[in-house]
Amino acid sequence: MSERPFYAQGLQFSCIRCSACCRYEPGYVFLSGKDVESLSIALQMEHNEFAETYCRWIPGSGGMIHLSLKEKSNYDCIFWKDGCSVYHARPLQCRTFPFWPANVASAAAWRGVAAVCPGMGKGRLYSGEYIESRLAEQKEEAILMKSI
Repeated sequence: MSERPFYAQGLQFSCIRCSACCRYEPGYVFLSGKDVESLSIALQMEHNEFAETYCRWIPGSGGMIHLSLKEKSNYDCIFWKDGCSVYHARPLQCRTFPFWPANVASAAAWRGVAAVCPGMGKGRLYSGEYIESRLAEQKEEAILMKSI
């Protein structure tokens, strides 16, 4: 019998819109096909035009590259303008924060994220089932990648 995850009783989180997850540090917002579709529609662009304007290919493992949003020179997300300018169509990675596999891998990992995100440990209690559903959603909606 496997041990229950540390978050089985739920975790508290409340987005206070500090934008710490969207700004100031380099990072990647990997995109799925659904993300590209939603963002292209929201921005009234063709898929290729959207990708050429707002995306970059990031080296991954196994000779693959992954599609990610570009960042501004100061490391802000390309869509950050006094808040998320595409909030209604934001990518799955953004919608599921902070319930990412790496963040909920252990209590120590969760505490590490809490050190930089002031909304962690506050507000709504998200059930273990809810967290599992966000993790499953991320597994099902694969990010776009291609061979180098």
